[in-house]
Amino acid sequence: MTSKPPPPVRPIRTTQPRFPWHHFTMCFTSTPRGVRLARRLAGERLDTWGIPYGSDAHDALTLVVSELGANAVRHGLVAGRDFRLRLSAEGTTVRIEVTDTRGESLPALAEPSDELEGGRGLLLVAALTDRWGWYPCEGGPGKTIWAVLEVGPA
Repeated sequence: MTSKPPPPVRPIRTTQPRFPWHHFTMCFTSTPRGVRLARRLAGERLDTWGIPYGSDAHDALTLVVSELGANAVRHGLVAGRDFRLRLSAEGTTVRIEVTDTRGESLPALAEPSDELEGGRGLLLVAALTDRWGWYPCEGGPGKTIWAVLEVGPA
């Protein structure tokens, strides 16, 4: 008598969030090298949290970290002051925050120009994320620019 092989095991779908709450904060020197390091460490952290290298979400999030970090260095630089990167993930949402120490230099979307070399960073941030904005730092000079991306279930 022959027996039937057991049916294939299928993964159980749950309504659990993609990842539990995660948080990462670090200060970086306000230099191009600091921006590169912030992007690299953010990429490693996102991969550890379950957003793998090479995925669309990973690429978008690391590009946003790079653009916001570059803006902090270019427009938010105060000599001797660092910028701060904060990443948080809860459920299927990843939030990026970059804080610099120049509160008078506020972010604004600008129309790109063929004559200007820069000015497209926030347009990229707006295109790659679900929402973004800024708020002034409480108790000190500076501002925080944030962006949120819904990563979705795995």
